[in-house]
Amino acid sequence: MGRMCGLMTTGTPDVYPGLCASVASTEVHGRVENRQVKLEKFLAVVERPAFRMAVIAVKNPDDALDIVQDAMIKLVEKYAARPEPEWRPLFFTILQSKITDHHRRRTLTHRIFGFRDSAGGSDEGDTLDYVDSTAGPEDKLLESLTIERLEDALEALSIRQQQVFMLRTWQGFSVAETARILKLSEGSVKTHLSRATAALLQALQAEDNHAG
Repeated sequence: MGRMCGLMTTGTPDVYPGLCASVASTEVHGRVENRQVKLEKFLAVVERPAFRMAVIAVKNPDDALDIVQDAMIKLVEKYAARPEPEWRPLFFTILQSKITDHHRRRTLTHRIFGFRDSAGGSDEGDTLDYVDSTAGPEDKLLESLTIERLEDALEALSIRQQQVFMLRTWQGFSVAETARILKLSEGSVKTHLSRATAALLQALQAEDNHAG
């Protein structure tokens, strides 16, 4: 998988090579070359937004790198033979599961040792890549939002609200797809999205008023 990880080599070259090298070493035995090429192209498309999502969720580039690496490897090892249209929802299901597991482990660590991990660096001034879905307040929220502002605003949300907001607004998954990925009801997805959007809008408006 030598051509994998093309997008991730731009921006922060000191971080990405480890991921690219590790994932490139994972082979899909018994698959035809055409499927390997398609899988490589798919991973090249999703790797950068996946890393962004993981950084926002765990606030540490190194942890985010591990999470994305694990998700990519699991997709290659376990689900490469699945139909190509299934790869995207499967990958983000795996990614969100890894993020949730990370938070559970960190919570347990905090309880045992009584400390909080320091937040990682952010991409100040970088713009947020997202898939434009149906028009709504969440779309307006993202029009001029940067990664730095989003990270700050998302800190007050629960991990589930973060996940729903990013999957629906950033990745453009439907309510039904988001529900399947997070193993929630569609009603819960709508509720989490509404609450997350309202909280983010309120936080950002308060920040703008304070700055003005």
